[in-house]
Amino acid sequence: MEIVHVPMGDRAYDIRIGSGVLARAGYRIKPFLKRPRVAVITDENVAALHLEAFKEALAVEGVSVISLTLPAGESTKSWSNLERCVEWLLEQRMERSDTVIAFGGGVIGDLVGFAAAITRRGVRFIQVPTTLLAQVDSSVGGKTAINSPAGKNLIGAFYQPAYVLADVDLLGTLTPRDFLAGYGEVVKYGLLGDLDFFEWLEKNGPALAAGDVGARIAAVKWSCQMKVDIVTRDETERGDRALLNLGHTFGHALEAATGYSDRLLHGEGVAIGCALAIELSARLGLCSQEDPSRVRAHLRQMGMKVDLADIPGEMPSAEALLDLMGQDKKVVAGQLRFILTRGIGHAFVTADVPPEEVLRLLKDELDRVA
Repeated sequence: MEIVHVPMGDRAYDIRIGSGVLARAGYRIKPFLKRPRVAVITDENVAALHLEAFKEALAVEGVSVISLTLPAGESTKSWSNLERCVEWLLEQRMERSDTVIAFGGGVIGDLVGFAAAITRRGVRFIQVPTTLLAQVDSSVGGKTAINSPAGKNLIGAFYQPAYVLADVDLLGTLTPRDFLAGYGEVVKYGLLGDLDFFEWLEKNGPALAAGDVGARIAAVKWSCQMKVDIVTRDETERGDRALLNLGHTFGHALEAATGYSDRLLHGEGVAIGCALAIELSARLGLCSQEDPSRVRAHLRQMGMKVDLADIPGEMPSAEALLDLMGQDKKVVAGQLRFILTRGIGHAFVTADVPPEEVLRLLKDELDRVA
């Protein structure tokens, strides 16, 4: 069992990471409850695999459960499902002192966290992330949101959980594709701020993917600690927190271009986006010419999507992709900021990027698709 503490003053909380965590969930969660009752919101995939076991773990400690199951997939992060969650919580007479549990991947965590933030002006919520992506990224740091046709995560709030329980055993039920999508976020942490972590992943990534419990716990803890260190310096993304969006400016545009569908999972978009960001950095003379090929080599070694050519179906033009990037939340005074790198582990935020260079990169990448 590993614990990462999030020092947010009177909103401080712990992230508990380990094997067999779900079976002891009732013991861990009960101290947070004013009354022995929780509302669990999950999706169809997680419910089929884990909901009964989770309910049993809570029942052992005398905690009753009401639950709502939503469709799985990125399209669930919508106005209609946000309304469904909020109205359901109100119908269940959830009080501000009650606790809502987001039990699922990043989609459920983002959606339920936002619903908790706006229901009765804020009810307590706990994250129990069931995917690698959620365990290392979306369950930590307090960003909650839904998508809009204009772009990803454009409607939301900063709202910290009261607790995070991450059981790496749950990762064993993920498809290889879903696991690797989460790995895109893990690699991001090494690329943005820790060369030692990236080198560790080059050596241990295959074992991590193969199910090594120790490697999985270590990777989740390392990733969470890096995110916590940044979030506690800049909770609402006025500065350093933007570093966590390495790969996301490109990735979010690619997700929008593919309709937030199964053509491209979020973590896959992040992985491709990281490769593009480092390629752009090299073209601008900011980092070694060897860095892009090194990053791509590791992603390929792990069996991940790396290039635009790896995305099935037709892609829009370079101009259309650049326009989608203009909807990114990092736009300030109409100017898009990029997260680039001076070398693996040395990311920085800049607005000093000629649009024509971005357009040229996108055109070159799209030419390879053809």
